[in-house]
Amino acid sequence: MNAHLYLRASTRDQDADRAKSLLESFATDKGLNIVGVYSENVSGTTLQRPELMKLLDVAQPGDILLCESVDRLSRLSQEDWLTLKMTIKAKGLRLVIADLPTSHMLVADKGISGQIMSVINDMLLDLMATMARLDQEKRVERIQQGLKKKRAEDPNWKPAGKSKNAELWKKVEALIVKNPTLSADDVAKLADCGVATVYRIKRELKA
Repeated sequence: MNAHLYLRASTRDQDADRAKSLLESFATDKGLNIVGVYSENVSGTTLQRPELMKLLDVAQPGDILLCESVDRLSRLSQEDWLTLKMTIKAKGLRLVIADLPTSHMLVADKGISGQIMSVINDMLLDLMATMARLDQEKRVERIQQGLKKKRAEDPNWKPAGKSKNAELWKKVEALIVKNPTLSADDVAKLADCGVATVYRIKRELKA
């Protein structure tokens, strides 16, 4: 049976390929044939993920979509999670999560017991997807509370960001100034950074 590995991390500072060896070992243990590895650094709160969309486009009915954990696949809103689930189902794919044992039954059909486990697995997937989303929302809330407290203590305080990487900032700024016709995607590729970083620097330069 063919398997497509999906790996995701939220930022470029994190290693999306961290779980690759784990998933490869899992696939080997289950006798799966790995036909694709899709890795990207993008937020789990959005469906706009090029590698995930590519996987869903090329995978064939009966193939397995293999992830390390539910939160690597989704921190989506309930509506977007439903959309993703329906897309996976419509493609005829089997969603197997390495740290969710009930999903391992989907590697092979097990008759009526397999059908029962599939129902239980769907319930657990929904629960874990909801927990992943709530964890994300709580994390954002804590960050906002921290920023609010800092500003209350010092009205002139401004967040430093993730060290703002002065060298990267200068590199992107130079590319933007010297090559004003370059698209944000091209600048991001040349500077080896995210497109969001390019847009943020552009906004600050205009300001």
